Amino acid sequence: MRASLGVNPWSVLYEGLALRTSLSFGVISAVVGVSVLLLWIPLRQRPTFGTAANIVVLAFASDLGLALIPQNLGLPARLGLLAGGVLLNGLSVAVYVGARHGPGPRDGLMTGAAARTGRSLRFVRTVIELTVLAGGWLLGGGVGAGTVLYALALGPVTQFFLPRFAYRSAAERAAGPRASRSRASRAPR
Repeated sequence: MRASLGVNPWSVLYEGLALRTSLSFGVISAVVGVSVLLLWIPLRQRPTFGTAANIVVLAFASDLGLALIPQNLGLPARLGLLAGGVLLNGLSVAVYVGARHGPGPRDGLMTGAAARTGRSLRFVRTVIELTVLAGGWLLGGGVGAGTVLYALALGPVTQFFLPRFAYRSAAERAAGPRASRSRASRAPR
């Protein structure tokens, strides 16, 4: 948001909803996160501690980040925030999904849809991000070049990092690279 080059698609949705309610950005993030959990039902996903922690941490971190990061930065700083935001978000999704303690609502939607459809994580996440972007834009949320970059890049960045940070059990580690390749071949792409 502070890059002022276009927020991520979910933030476009939150902005659109904020224009129509009196709720803060962080509260809307939490409400939407809980609502997305309903989409897990047909995907046979189940919330875990990591899911609940994601909702709470993301809501507070959003409001904290907006309070701490100054507005009206120069273009180089804004470009750095945009590029860093996309890369770090893809990395963070890969790290906590790979930890196997439960994905957040949006990430469970991604992993569940990828598992049910057999499509790659990058494809599923890109479709989700573009759909949310369209909904947020229709509600009046702001869209910029960074929004489009994020929508198109998050899925591929997440898929790139996930195999590098996925938790492997002791049995998987003992079996060596062959077991990793076998498990990777069954994982959603």
